[in-house]
Amino acid sequence: MTQWVYKIVPAADWQQMQVDGVLTPQGIDARDGFVHLSSGEQVAETLAKHFSGQKDLMLLRFDAASLGEALRWEVSRGGDYFPHLYASLRHQNVAQTLALPHCKGDNFLPANWPPEETG
Repeated sequence: MTQWVYKIVPAADWQQMQVDGVLTPQGIDARDGFVHLSSGEQVAETLAKHFSGQKDLMLLRFDAASLGEALRWEVSRGGDYFPHLYASLRHQNVAQTLALPHCKGDNFLPANWPPEETG
């Protein structure tokens, strides 16, 4: 069974990741010392809380197993467990991308969101 985790980034960061091969931690990721990720069920709330009103975002999908032991599920917002990566996100681990042209909470996610957690 595959478990998916997600990272929301500005499209410019995604483009730079394709060039550099890694995503350079910025903002809260740089401050906290790990990469904040979300499960499929957490993406909509993360969008609404941290990205509402922003344009040109990308949703990057990763197979949790491909991130190895550096991925830890830790208590965060509202007592929920969130995936935190204590390593760099690498372009080679991106399984899928979804463009989010203008975020207004969760309404730019596909109607069938979250996707099946297996596949």
